[in-house]
Amino acid sequence: MSTPTFSRRDTSVLGRWWWTIDRWSLSAIIIIMAIGILLSFAASPPVAERLNLGTFFFVKRHIIMVPPAVGLMIVISLLNPQQVRRLASFLYLVGVILLIFTLSSGAEIKGARRWIVLAGTSIQASEFIKPAFAIMVAWMLAEKYRDFQFPGLLISFILLVILVVLLLLQPDLGMTLVVISTWIGQLFIAGMPVIWMVILATMAVIGLCGAYLLFPHVARRIDQFLDPTSGNPQHDLYQVNQSLEAFMNGGLFGRGPGEGIIKKNVPDAHADFVFSVAGEEFGLILCLALVGLFAFVVIRSLLRGMQESSLFTIMGTAGISMQFGLQAFINMASALHLIPTKGMTMPFISYGGSSLVALGIAMGMLLALTRRRHGVTEVL
Repeated sequence: MSTPTFSRRDTSVLGRWWWTIDRWSLSAIIIIMAIGILLSFAASPPVAERLNLGTFFFVKRHIIMVPPAVGLMIVISLLNPQQVRRLASFLYLVGVILLIFTLSSGAEIKGARRWIVLAGTSIQASEFIKPAFAIMVAWMLAEKYRDFQFPGLLISFILLVILVVLLLLQPDLGMTLVVISTWIGQLFIAGMPVIWMVILATMAVIGLCGAYLLFPHVARRIDQFLDPTSGNPQHDLYQVNQSLEAFMNGGLFGRGPGEGIIKKNVPDAHADFVFSVAGEEFGLILCLALVGLFAFVVIRSLLRGMQESSLFTIMGTAGISMQFGLQAFINMASALHLIPTKGMTMPFISYGGSSLVALGIAMGMLLALTRRRHGVTEVL
């Protein structure tokens, strides 16, 4: 029996969607999600048992959130650029409201307020506002280059300041760095003069120094990264040391599914250090495959976006791609101790219900912007 497919003459919504969507990126994203489910089975049961939640508590919650993430990704990928801008505007406004609500009513975990509980579900509002911010910045800069009288750069800066202030009040320095990097990257693509890029880079360095002086936990992590002997190896560097040992134990092919040790000793093995579990149980092969999949989605999306004539599409694609790649890089680099430890999930791999749904929305926007639109001319 032949596999059903869409004819190129099919003019239905799904037919047009199938022949215009970037099927290679879509396939890579779905494969990443499948690996995430596999690693959920590998990493989360010992964590759930330590918390007396039932062996497959986190596995079930992870799997339950995958269909909504996939559904949102596909539905949003059906949108045209104008509809993507409208969705981003709505998400940015709602995200700001949720971030303000988080500061006043969110649960404090390890000295930070980043989560709120709505309808029995923990939500990290910054995950939802992040892709919306990239789209809004792309929109404002595109309008600026269409009409030089339009204050697009100023508006994008105001959007950045609002978001950065709310993130630093939590505080969430990692997400702040991702947002600022996205903004600077989009300005570079938009043709910002080099002198302004130098000024922005200088301000970023000053901001990092300020964070070191103002936030004790930031200073502690940077000190421990530069000088591992400055911290208590049994407390401050425990998770990092366990992570590095897991990679060494895994070798090329890993110890085998279920044979890992790190997940029994590290509290965040199912979240921030899931890459370490992958390295220990499945070896270097799976780790390189994950790196390749993330790189493939980012590079292919950038190349596909650059082929568009719309400046908005180019910058929107670049913004979301950079966020996706940076988030994956920060998680992997933290697990390998290549950068100071930063609690940031690996896209579609780490446990996190709101993170999965937010990523589904972000990837839906990315796929919507990189669809082929032959015969359609956009102003922006």
